[in-house]
Amino acid sequence: MQSEIVNMRIIRHLLVLLMHLSLGTFAERFSNGYYYQDIVNGNGGMYFHRIRLHVESSEPLVSAVQGSNVTLPCHYRYEPELNSPRRTRVKWFWQPEPGGVQERDVMVAIGTRHRSYGDFKGRVRIRRSAPGDASLVINPLQSDDTGRYRCEIIDGLEDESTTVHLKFRGVVFPYYSSKGRYLMNFHEAKEACEQQDSHLTTFEQLFAAWEEGLDWCNAGWVADGTAQYPVSVPREACGGTHLAPGVRSYGARDKDLDRFDAFCFTSSIRGEVYFLQHHSKLNFTEAEEACQNDGGHIAKVGQLYAAWRFVGFDQCDAGWLADGSVRYPIVTPRINCGLSEPGVRSFGFLPKHLKHGVYCYKVRW
Repeated sequence: MQSEIVNMRIIRHLLVLLMHLSLGTFAERFSNGYYYQDIVNGNGGMYFHRIRLHVESSEPLVSAVQGSNVTLPCHYRYEPELNSPRRTRVKWFWQPEPGGVQERDVMVAIGTRHRSYGDFKGRVRIRRSAPGDASLVINPLQSDDTGRYRCEIIDGLEDESTTVHLKFRGVVFPYYSSKGRYLMNFHEAKEACEQQDSHLTTFEQLFAAWEEGLDWCNAGWVADGTAQYPVSVPREACGGTHLAPGVRSYGARDKDLDRFDAFCFTSSIRGEVYFLQHHSKLNFTEAEEACQNDGGHIAKVGQLYAAWRFVGFDQCDAGWLADGSVRYPIVTPRINCGLSEPGVRSFGFLPKHLKHGVYCYKVRW
């Protein structure tokens, strides 16, 4: 009789062991978003404890400025809470736009070990400010960093993820050739913006600028190859008073033959723009030399716009810029400082022998 009881116990334990093996070993299993932890009770029976992994972002859309740093939030947690931490793997991916090119690896981290990839090497880290914090820190932001980021948490063979969209907060400004209006084809407009520390604006950026009050009655190239212009106050010279405010479009144009101005976009605060205090006014050549002697170089148009928008640069003094134009930034409108609205005032391209002040730029290390 005693031997029969022992044999029955052995058979029962063997059956439990076989059940474990058929369910996927003693480790947790995953189904329909839940981890199932198999636990044997004291009577040799079995029950299941459901543990679910959640991955979330508190900010699915993040705006930042080129040259600064940014944190893309990602947190994970288990339901119910665990008594002891798990060994999870954090992996971040990047894609310029949803549906565009295939995702690229940004970085992967397991515990204190981590690895970054491509252009992100040396610029990214996992924040880990609290348990479950897998937020990605990028420093500094580069011009190509905007797009869709996916945070993936991997626990065993299963994973959960969330996405964060990163866009640049910037300023759109109209730009035309020193030779005159409507003289640039698409490629020349693109190059002109890049020479001024900016790039051709997207339609979305131009539309956002219009919503903020940008009003400009000259058509300019946009990054998608269309020519458009934003009108806040309808008037005869800008399509007529019968049209509602909005972004006017000429549609897609021939990038080689058609000629317009440009709309540039800048989102950079990587250096310092300042008005050089000099004992006398300068012609253009003297202005370039004065900035170099001060340890910098003459500022570009995009750099002046960025300083005006992002750091509140306000200076009621006309000064030379690198393209040969004369401008000055106003945050607080006042008597003798131009129009009633804030903005970067422009005198256009003046003869370079004339005497003015100068705006210089120094890289911030």
